[in-house]
Amino acid sequence: MLETQRHQLILDILDEKEFTSVRTLTEELNASEATIRRDLLKLAEQGRLEKIRGGARALQQDQRMARPHIAGSAFLASREKQPEAKREIARRAVELCEDGESIIINGGSSTYMMGEFLVQRELSILTNSFVLAQELVETSNNQITLPGGELYRRQGIILSAYEQDTIQYYSAAKMFMGTPGIGEMGVTESDPLLITSEQKLRRQSEQLIVLADSSKLGLRSKFIFCPPDEVDILITDSKADRRILKALEKCGVQIEVVDLP
Repeated sequence: MLETQRHQLILDILDEKEFTSVRTLTEELNASEATIRRDLLKLAEQGRLEKIRGGARALQQDQRMARPHIAGSAFLASREKQPEAKREIARRAVELCEDGESIIINGGSSTYMMGEFLVQRELSILTNSFVLAQELVETSNNQITLPGGELYRRQGIILSAYEQDTIQYYSAAKMFMGTPGIGEMGVTESDPLLITSEQKLRRQSEQLIVLADSSKLGLRSKFIFCPPDEVDILITDSKADRRILKALEKCGVQIEVVDLP
């Protein structure tokens, strides 16, 4: 990750939490403590945050511009976790698509990996992933549609708080989405605004296909997007816990397991 990208993510995290520790930043940004400490020192010297013992504090509200935020991992950091598994899962996801089909791709690091394999395809794609849309516009002939709404830079997605938007006019055969965790409780998510957006997308698609590497199985986030019996296909990797897979199969979920290189 570039230094400028880390700096922006640190500021985004502070905009959300107002205070953060060096330890938290190392985990969220996949960087060393030495790197994070240098970043905080430089940002403090630029007057963009207040450096304190063990971490940093956001500037007072009247000194900075408030922005809306949602809970969830930073896209750039999430993209670097389990990249081999995510890439193979994304490859299999694209193999399930037929040329000429209309699909929905929800934003996230796992679904972003689909971009590499969509380059040679001809699909109609609705996505709320700003970063994926940008890549596909530059590299492919797919028809790309973006919903209206607010751009959340940390997650790289576009969300609308309004019920009436372009999503309601789109009809798709398949919806692809990632998740912070999936198990017997169902597919979970980190923020209610994400739930609202994803449910709008789900209503416009016939099938729900979840992309989740083995590290996500059995995990649970704050909110339930849907119970397991509403998932049509789960694509995961060969390190997945077989007990969890069997439990999901009993709920009617079709399991696709990809081998890791």
